Amino acid sequence: MGGRQSEVEEEASAQPLPGDTSAGGHTSPSARGTKTGDRLRSAWATRGPLACALWPLSLVYGALVALRRAAFAVGLLRGERLPVPVIVVGNVVAGGAGKTPLVIALVQHLQARGLHPGVVSRGYGRRTRGVLAVDADTPAHDVGDEPALIHRRTGAPVVVGERRADAARALLSAWPQTGVLVCDDGLQHLALARDLEICVFDARGAGNGWLLPAGPLREPWPRAVDLVVHSGAPAGISGHAAQRTLADHAVTGDGRSVPLAELVGQPLHALAGVAQPEVFFAQLRSAGLTLARTTALPDHYDFDSSPINMDGGYRLICTEKDAVKLWPAQPAALAVPLRLEVDAPFWRALDARLDAQLSSGALHPPT
Repeated sequence: MGGRQSEVEEEASAQPLPGDTSAGGHTSPSARGTKTGDRLRSAWATRGPLACALWPLSLVYGALVALRRAAFAVGLLRGERLPVPVIVVGNVVAGGAGKTPLVIALVQHLQARGLHPGVVSRGYGRRTRGVLAVDADTPAHDVGDEPALIHRRTGAPVVVGERRADAARALLSAWPQTGVLVCDDGLQHLALARDLEICVFDARGAGNGWLLPAGPLREPWPRAVDLVVHSGAPAGISGHAAQRTLADHAVTGDGRSVPLAELVGQPLHALAGVAQPEVFFAQLRSAGLTLARTTALPDHYDFDSSPINMDGGYRLICTEKDAVKLWPAQPAALAVPLRLEVDAPFWRALDARLDAQLSSGALHPPT
């Protein structure tokens, strides 16, 4: 086994791919973008020279954020209130922090309660504009990879739109039985009034605590939210602990399930276009899989506009978020579902707050 691994790595080094982290001597635009993002994320972790140089710009950004929030607070701008409870799941840091797995877990929890949840999202990275409903045949590049994945995993109605309020009205019109709306990544989108806010953090926490661009924060933290969920024990963040783990199987584009145990010993090409691809690669290795090649790409990578060379003789394994974009051209690609387990007190607190909203005079679930 050890000799085979060495041989595979040597072969990979002779045939570098765009964004390939196991090969050398080749840097593609996507790889350069990933490295630039890595440098910026590294700068956001501390208050070092680069962060300090950018700090004056953060003051300007912070003033604009405060001005906009004040406009909503005094009524100059108003958030649209809907006839059903709205739960916003988002984060205050730039980049992914594990929102999508929590949205999926939340929707499944609400479905189990019989509340008929729907999901609205901006649809980051999509090629279309306006309001668009997601269905099983909708290409991921038309609606965004995360909305496509949420619909695939839950079957719940999902509608995307630049303005979440427009998307929400369209969803409620098309699915009048909807009892709760979940807004994916909308903490800063104050034009949609909300009843519950859930803020998500990963192991990076709030970084150096500075606003963009000197730090990772979209808005000052701490701020008032209803619930905080964190994974990876981030420093200085309290709330409800979540554990992100890989499923014990992978799935293909046609829905076939492949146990990870069957892949042990096979040389695999692991690909990830997510916020922290190295975490995904480490999880695969922890599952006993042999990664002959790894390709790290920027989050929400567009495979159609910038195709990746998949040649090399290795079976392709990736995240579900990548798979919804890859499967039309690579139906045999293996996607490993990500599971999120949040501590029981979180669900009790969520249900208590939601039940209070549902029992109030202003909000009633459809019958």
